[in-house]
Amino acid sequence: MFIKILTKQYKGEKYYYASLVENKRVNGKVVQKVKANLGAVTEEQIPYLKAAYAKKKPRLIYDEE
Repeated sequence: MFIKILTKQYKGEKYYYASLVENKRVNGKVVQKVKANLGAVTEEQIPYLKAAYAKKKPRLIYDEE
């Protein structure tokens, strides 16, 4: 499973929507099945969502400035 980000543009502004997706092989073809729609996310949240469902967990560093 992985996080799929859809980008929509409306009146010059970008909006991001996240879904939890699973790949399955059906009749020799790969088909993506949406397990859960996570809704609207900000651009800053995207790397953290992807890291949460990554097979190899990356180390994320949060810098306070």
